[in-house]
Amino acid sequence: MLISHKAGHDSRIDFVFSQLRSQKKKALVTYITGGDPSAKKTLEIALTLEQAGVDILELGIPFSDPGADGPTIQAASERALRAGASVEKILEIVCTLRRESSLPVVLFTYLNPIYSYGFKRFLTDAASAGADGLLVLDLPPQEVPFHEDLNVKSALQAVQLVTPTTSEDRIRTIVQTAQGFIYYVLYEGVTGTQAGFAENLTTQIQKIRCHTPLPIAVGFGISTPEQVKSAAAHADAAVVGSALVACIAKYSSSPDLLKQVENFVRPLAEAAREA
Repeated sequence: MLISHKAGHDSRIDFVFSQLRSQKKKALVTYITGGDPSAKKTLEIALTLEQAGVDILELGIPFSDPGADGPTIQAASERALRAGASVEKILEIVCTLRRESSLPVVLFTYLNPIYSYGFKRFLTDAASAGADGLLVLDLPPQEVPFHEDLNVKSALQAVQLVTPTTSEDRIRTIVQTAQGFIYYVLYEGVTGTQAGFAENLTTQIQKIRCHTPLPIAVGFGISTPEQVKSAAAHADAAVVGSALVACIAKYSSSPDLLKQVENFVRPLAEAAREA
């Protein structure tokens, strides 16, 4: 197995979902690109997100060829890389954040950056830094047993993706290796803000629930409080990424950056709670 499951009481991700479920509330998960616009500001943004009501942070490791990301997140990755972001620096951000915050952190990445870093070394260093989960977009779970260097244990929880085109047999396979939560991708293609929702969301969520008790977070294209509320009504969490990254890009050089981030995110968090 790529990942060994943390005991529930040790997992910040499990704890957050357990607490919210006991209160009959839903979670808000937000994505930001690590190092955009700088490492220092990424840390400040993460703390601001927590204060604004975010429950789980997806922290992207910048990559030069992010195939599943739309233009907004691609541009953020390019900015972060130009500013000197690296795997080491993203882990340093997590380590510093962990001294001040218990916000669960899921590292969101592609295989190439962590394979270059050294997969086993990455899993060890990420867990030591205080990361809680890992979502590798281009690593199909069924490939892991065939690669000795990927077949290692870690304290990180393996978040897995399910898409609208994932067959029921494949859902069954994916959820067997999933931990923390399932990330359900609303749309085919790349991420970015979208106008409406997939019509069969209810059916798809029910299909996943047949095979796993894990929480389900819905993302890709969610950008408004109304969309957050609609997604969270069907699932356990809504994920906002590109819209937040666009907000950070717009105000990156402004002294009001953190205030603008808080103003953008707080209504989203409130919408998730109301779902």
